[in-house]
Amino acid sequence: MASNVSQTANSQTDEFAKLSWRERISYGAGDLAQNLIFGTIGSMLLFYLTTVYGISAAAGATIFLVVRWINVFWNPWVGAYVDRHKFNSKIGKYRPFLVKFGIPLTILSAMLFLPIPALRGNIFYAFVAYMATAMVYSLVNIPYGALNASLTRDNDEVSTLTTVRMTEANIGNLLVYTFLPLFVQLASPNPQSKDIGLFGLKLNLGDYSSPHAGGAYFLVMSIYMVIGFVMLLFTYFGVKERILPTQEESASVKYSDLFGELKRNKPLQILGLFFLVGFTFMFFGNTVWPFYMQYNVGHSEWMASINLIGSIPGIFLVFLWPIVRKKIGKRGFFYLFLSLFIVGSLIIWAWSLPGFKDHTTLGYIGRFLQQWGLTAATGYMWSMVPEVVSYGEYSSKKRVAGIINAIMGLFFKIGLALGGIIPGYINAFFKFDGTSQSQPASALVGIQWSMVWIPIILALVAMFIMSRYPLSDARVAEINIAVDKERKTKQI
Repeated sequence: MASNVSQTANSQTDEFAKLSWRERISYGAGDLAQNLIFGTIGSMLLFYLTTVYGISAAAGATIFLVVRWINVFWNPWVGAYVDRHKFNSKIGKYRPFLVKFGIPLTILSAMLFLPIPALRGNIFYAFVAYMATAMVYSLVNIPYGALNASLTRDNDEVSTLTTVRMTEANIGNLLVYTFLPLFVQLASPNPQSKDIGLFGLKLNLGDYSSPHAGGAYFLVMSIYMVIGFVMLLFTYFGVKERILPTQEESASVKYSDLFGELKRNKPLQILGLFFLVGFTFMFFGNTVWPFYMQYNVGHSEWMASINLIGSIPGIFLVFLWPIVRKKIGKRGFFYLFLSLFIVGSLIIWAWSLPGFKDHTTLGYIGRFLQQWGLTAATGYMWSMVPEVVSYGEYSSKKRVAGIINAIMGLFFKIGLALGGIIPGYINAFFKFDGTSQSQPASALVGIQWSMVWIPIILALVAMFIMSRYPLSDARVAEINIAVDKERKTKQI
C-alpha cells in the first residue's frame, strides 16, 4: 500500500509538472512545422491554382469545397483512431504520429506544386493531390493537439506553454505570409527591380502570378516542407507525455464517443463554435490577402514588408497575453483583441481607396493592428483546449483527448473550408479572371468583401460566442484537482 501511495504521489506531482524551457520550445516547434508545411497551402494554394496552374476560380473553390468537407467527416474517425491506438508508455501515445505521418505529409505537400507542364490545368490531379495532403495532415495535426493536454495539468503552465507555442507558430506565419511570397517572387522568371516598401529597399522580383512561375513555387515550397519536418522531429524528441489513459481506457473508446462528448460537454460546444468562426475569418484573410495586394492595392511587391510589420505582435508581444488575461479575464481578452482586429481591418480597407494606395503607412498600421488582434484571439484559444479535455474527463470519467481534439479539428476544418471556399466562389460570382493582369470593378468589390467586411462581421459573432463560455479559471482548477484525486484513489 505504501509503495502504491508513493507512486501515486509521484504521478500527481508529475501530472502537474512545470515544463522546462527545452520542452516548451520543443512542443512549440510542432506549431512552427505545421505552419511551414500546411500554412503554405492555406495561404497560397488557391492563388497558385487560379493563376499559375491555370484553373478557373470556380474550379479552385470547388476543389477546396470537396476536399475540406471530406475532412469534416475524416477528422472524427482520426480522433477515435488516435484514442483507440495501442501505445508504448515509454514512447508515448501521440508523439509517434508526428514522424510516422510527417514524412508522407512533407512529400505530398511539395507534390501539390509540381512544375510539370502536362499537369497544368489538370483539375483531377489538383483535387487528388490536395485531398491526400489534407487527409494525412489530420493524422499529424490531431495527435499533436492531443499531445498538448498530455504534458501537464498545471493551468499556469498551460498558459505559458501556449505563449511559447504561439510565438513559434507566429514565427512560422512570418516565414509563410511574409517571406514565402517574397522568396517565390525572387525565384520567379523575368525579374525586375522593385521597391518593396521597406526603407527604399529594392529587389529583383519576378511575377509570381505568371504560368512560368511554377518552378519557383516548387523550389520554395519543397524547402519549406523539409524544414517543417525537421521541426516535427524537434517536437518528437523534446517532449514527454505524462497524462495518459490506461490501455483499457483506450480500448474502450468508440467512434460514437465523439457525439456523446459533443452533446454533454457545453464548454466544448462553445469553444468549438468559437474555433469555427475564428478560423473562418482568419482563413478568409489568409486566402484573399495575395489577391487584395495584387489587385485592390496594386502593390504585390510590398507584401513582404507589410507582413513583416504585421508579424511583430505575434512574435514579440505574445508575452503580454497572460498579463492581459489576468488583468481583464478570458472574455475581456477576446473582446479587446477582436476589437483591434476590426480597427485594423477598417484601416486596411481605407488603404485601398483612391488616393491612399501609395501610402504604405496605412498598410503598416492596419496590418499591425489586424494581425495583433487576429494572432492573439486565434492563438490564445488553444490554451483553453486542455481545460475542455479536463472537463470532459471530469464529467464522463473517460479521458478522450484525441476525440476532443478531433472535434476541435472538425470545427477548425469547417472554418478552414469556409474561409478557403467562399472567397473562391465570391471571386467567381464577381467575375474575377485569373488570366488577366487587371480586374473589373466588380471583382475588386468581391475581394474587398472577402478581405474586410465579412471578417469584421464574423469577429463580432465571435465576441458573442465567447460571452457564453462557462469555465472560469477557478472552476478549471477545481476540476483538475478533483480529476487527479479520483485517479489517485483508483490507483490505490
